[in-house]
Parts: sequence; structure tokens; C-alpha cells
Amino acid sequence: MSHLMETLTKAHVTLAHKRSHGVAPVANYSQFLNRKFPVELTGFLFSEKLAALEARLGSIDGEKIDSKNEWPRVTVWFGQGASAKEANTLPELLLQGKANSGRN
Repeated sequence: MSHLMETLTKAHVTLAHKRSHGVAPVANYSQFLNRKFPVELTGFLFSEKLAALEARLGSIDGEKIDSKNEWPRVTVWFGQGASAKEANTLPELLLQGKANSGRN
């Protein structure tokens, strides 16, 4: 499988990371595991090594889903030598003129 196809098949919105946010916040999301909820894709940010869709999360059973990540997103591509986690830097790279945007 090509690197691009592998990245796309693993695309997801990360709500919290155990290392960054702790065990309790991650455990609190267990009630939503494998549940579908609306996600509005509101923008596209990309650089030479990264590409991600900005995400606005919806609700499940009337409860708003809030991501612990500063910038909720779906990472759709990262180049060789980069990681999906680095997509967190795209808004800052955009401010520095090192990334581009296609925002609504």
C-alpha cells in the first residue's frame, strides 16, 4: 500500500492523547467509542510535509463533542520524515507563511 493510501485509510479526528492530556480525559471519551457523530470540515491547511482538514465536531445524543486538541482536525497526509501529530503545527505554520489555507 502506498504511503498516501495508508495515511488516508487511517484518517480520524483525535479527541485526546493519553501522553498529552492524561488517562482520565481519554477514558471519558470511551462512551463515544465506535459511535458516529457529525463532523463539519471547515478548512484545509497544508505545507510541504503536511495536510489536514479543519474539523468542527457535532453532538451525540445532545451532548457536544469537544476535542482536547487545540486544533481539531483530520490529518489526511504527511510526507516522509513527518508524523500525523505534526499537523498540530499547521495553524502556526500558516501564521508564519510556511503553510497555505483553503478555509470556508
